[in-house]
Amino acid sequence: MTDSAKALVGHVRAADLDWQDMGDGTRRKILGYEPQMLMMRNAFETGVQGPLHSHPHVQSSYIVSGQFEVTIGAVTERLGPGDGFLVPSGVEHGTRCLEAGEVIEIFTPIRDEFV
Repeated sequence: MTDSAKALVGHVRAADLDWQDMGDGTRRKILGYEPQMLMMRNAFETGVQGPLHSHPHVQSSYIVSGQFEVTIGAVTERLGPGDGFLVPSGVEHGTRCLEAGEVIEIFTPIRDEFV
């Protein structure tokens, strides 16, 4: 049985979850998943850069705090608390954290490498 065949569903209290230190200036908490979707909370230190990349998953992100420079395709915007972005499957994108903050990210289908 693969991890994606399992599920972490139901009510989730972020305070009950430990941060996973990713070792690159980011930490994350997996808030829930099932085969069709994954939701996680990420914390970024100032200066962290997510290089341009693409993946087959649709990605929806909501900025809780901080300031980020977000590139989707050929367009770059500065986004902050309350802003969000949606990246279609296969579209190149990347971020740069301008001011430490947190982002809620949802991927569909699940990103098996994250669970």
